[in-house]
Amino acid sequence: VYFIPGGLDCSISFVSHVLGKVCIHGRQKDILGVLVPRLTDLTKSDCIWQRICWRLVECVPDRWMEAVVLGFVQRAPGADVLSRLLGNLVVKNKKAQFVVTQKMLLLQYGHTTAVLQNLLGYLSLDSLRRTLLLRVLQELLETWSSSSAVKHSPAEQQLYISKAVLICLSHLKEPEIESCRQELLTSMMEGVKCHLDSSLPQLRRLGMVVAEAISLKMSTEGPVLKFEYEEDDETRELKSLLVQTPSSCVVPSLLDDDRSEKAGAALPLVLESNEKSHTAAPLMPVEESDAELDSDDDLIPYDMSEDKELKIKAPVYIRDCIEVLAGSRSEDVDKWEATVKALESLVRNNPAATREVSVELAKILLHLEEKTCIEGFVELRQRAQVAVLTTDPIPVAKYLTSQFYSLNYSLRQRMDILDVLVLAAQELSCPKFHGKTKHSGAQKPCIHLLPGSDSSKGWRRIVDERIKSKTRRFDMGQSRVELASRPNEFNSVAGYFFFPLIQHFDRPLTTFDLLGEDHLVLGRLVHTLAILMYLAVNTVAVTAMGKALLEFVWALRFHTDSYVRQGLLSCISSLLLSVPMERILADMTEELLETQSWLGDVMEKDPDGDCRRLAVQNLLLMENLKKKLEAVPS
Repeated sequence: VYFIPGGLDCSISFVSHVLGKVCIHGRQKDILGVLVPRLTDLTKSDCIWQRICWRLVECVPDRWMEAVVLGFVQRAPGADVLSRLLGNLVVKNKKAQFVVTQKMLLLQYGHTTAVLQNLLGYLSLDSLRRTLLLRVLQELLETWSSSSAVKHSPAEQQLYISKAVLICLSHLKEPEIESCRQELLTSMMEGVKCHLDSSLPQLRRLGMVVAEAISLKMSTEGPVLKFEYEEDDETRELKSLLVQTPSSCVVPSLLDDDRSEKAGAALPLVLESNEKSHTAAPLMPVEESDAELDSDDDLIPYDMSEDKELKIKAPVYIRDCIEVLAGSRSEDVDKWEATVKALESLVRNNPAATREVSVELAKILLHLEEKTCIEGFVELRQRAQVAVLTTDPIPVAKYLTSQFYSLNYSLRQRMDILDVLVLAAQELSCPKFHGKTKHSGAQKPCIHLLPGSDSSKGWRRIVDERIKSKTRRFDMGQSRVELASRPNEFNSVAGYFFFPLIQHFDRPLTTFDLLGEDHLVLGRLVHTLAILMYLAVNTVAVTAMGKALLEFVWALRFHTDSYVRQGLLSCISSLLLSVPMERILADMTEELLETQSWLGDVMEKDPDGDCRRLAVQNLLLMENLKKKLEAVPS
């Protein structure tokens, strides 16, 4: 019905009630999928239909208002269309205002970027609604700069709030920025600090991007804030939100055409001036021409095509390497580079000589700094440290684990110690690949005669050739690399890697506080302990390690940092996979029941999605292990 005959007044409150009830009962998509496009066309050029549409949504009862407003915001093709459909509903209706300015922005975070752009663009298109936009920006910045929100909110919500902040900033005008400059500066300083303190790289990058955007909006002439980070798709999307797409592009395009015409008219003048300057160039003073004649450009360069770079010979003894690396003379830079590159192979090829000076060499490598710009220096140093640790595990592990809790070390050095311990433990626990291929159809000889003599090798080769020439094989089978049979070298040294790291975590030092501000290192420590526990499977000390690790996890289970909690849940997984279930039930029954209850709480209440996923995996792992244990006959 488009017209009411006789000029009679009418009320559409009944239609509003029907619309609200249909939306609240789950048919929002069906009815608004048809209604919104139709109303969009009708309100495009008819102000009467605009008023009808405004009355339609204004008369919806408060108990159904959220479903109706959310449906309109989600299905409107743009902010200008949403403004035509809703009018100043958020100014007139408190329920709609709460939904738009509070619930959809601060209490929910599942909406798409397009919905956010519709919502905040709608608030910016009217002078009455712009006050709400400024208030929304202030509340978003308070949440973004709150350290408690950063610690306890999931990363997805932090990303959602960051997008909303950037979209709000894109709609601000210069007078509005001036009026809230101090609030922007305060929020930027507090927010970037708490984001950079986070252990998650995604949150740190979010803080950098938003702080750069706020700094760019505030600065008029001076330098802007700039961070160094790797750009990805998420970062590029965030930066694109700061550039507002104008709703009407007719006037800007006309202005651009005028500017291009003026630029085209000015271009011949520039070319003329350039031509004049080129024609005037030969008219130089006599002094300048004489100066050019006196230059050394006409000298013939010396032929150096056959010159060869002098190669510095690397040291061949471990003690020579120590002298070079510990020396402070700057003229030995080339020799220093050659030593760093050759050190790993030298250590592995000379294990006896390395064991004599292993601790001293580990100390030098831990404190070694880059003297020159050598490619891959960090990796070369780390590989050399791993080689030293695997060559002489016990004394070097004792030294590194004792230095982890010592004074006067940077956080980078402490994390380097953890990385070296993990890499060395992996190497010690895994059998090395030897280049021997084994065919499924060939049998290994059970008797070896004088394996070191040349005669035996020749004899064996002749016999093998005779066997091959007289044997018919229908299928040789696929050749495969055979793992060498050797004992797990990590078995006897696992305790030296593990227990010193877990002993002093709760003792704060002057420059190092794991339970305080250095939670990034704590997270790395927890993940390191989880890996060491996993690699200690089938070792003698695995049960004692598991019990100590469970006590460690129980002491830190309520940590506020999500990266630390993820590491703690990984520790539980490693414990369940490494310690025999019989030993767990015999020695840790009460702890296991308490852990199971805690995992249930994490699964239901933890704000971090990865923590919830790990908790579910641990609970399933517990159930599977119990079923396997029950299936074994006593």
